[in-house]
Amino acid sequence: MTDATTVALADPWRLNADLHCHSYISDGTLAPAEVARRAHANGVRMWSLTDHDEVGGLAEASQTAAELGMVFVPGVEISVTWGGETIHIVGLRIDFARDELVEGLARTRNGRDSRAREIGDALARVGIEGAYEGALNYVGNPALVSRTHFARFLVERGVCADVREVFQRFLSEGKPGYIPHRWASLTEAVAWIRNASGMAVLAHPGRYRLDDTGMWALIDEFCQAGGQGIEVVSGSHTPSQYVQFAKMARQFDLRASRGSDFHGPGESHVELGSLPDLPDSVVPVWADWPEAARAAALQPA
Repeated sequence: MTDATTVALADPWRLNADLHCHSYISDGTLAPAEVARRAHANGVRMWSLTDHDEVGGLAEASQTAAELGMVFVPGVEISVTWGGETIHIVGLRIDFARDELVEGLARTRNGRDSRAREIGDALARVGIEGAYEGALNYVGNPALVSRTHFARFLVERGVCADVREVFQRFLSEGKPGYIPHRWASLTEAVAWIRNASGMAVLAHPGRYRLDDTGMWALIDEFCQAGGQGIEVVSGSHTPSQYVQFAKMARQFDLRASRGSDFHGPGESHVELGSLPDLPDSVVPVWADWPEAARAAALQPA
């Protein structure tokens, strides 16, 4: 082990790891290889592609990361329904060929097309015709058409100025294009990840519409199901939420993760590689990963 690796592992919070982002295999705008190149160019040393309910981009992502000399961690982001909310669970270091995981993700994806057609019908009722067909023009994988693809179409049509406005006016709960979907259960998703030798991480908890009691209940159930980590530093979080979820990580004895939730240039809150370090009060998810030792050797002193 080199001296640089020893120093970096002694200060694991400084590792420039991005363990949550997307490609056009789900609802990102770039190919897996392009995301890898962008992450590397921005100084990311350890990177995970975590497409929604899909592992089809991981082989390309892994190959490109290897060519660039960047440490790659296979990942996925699974949609679950909990307490009437859609919650996301990130799986890290997964064996993405494991049958139970692959089959579970396929079942989760199967409901997306019917939901998308219902969204198209709902938007037609308020005067926006052809939304389903328009959304498909933005889909790299037709099995994973999502609200984000509808949002891009509505921006192109000139209905809204940007994706955020589309969600606010049409695609969030109570708005005319919102159609709920029944995803996997929390217990199922965590089991798929754990049985694929992975670590289950609660994604961007600050995004969920839960009060303190609801958040406590969610994290408690997640832990009981076998969850091991929580995103503390996320592109969806404010600095005050870094502090809030670092505290919850300590309270529940969860490891802390870091991820931009990057979807594409101009669409994401933060750029790949630009997040602040994890607080030194938490234990990083990668604290004892062999991958982290390799990534630390690449990190500038």
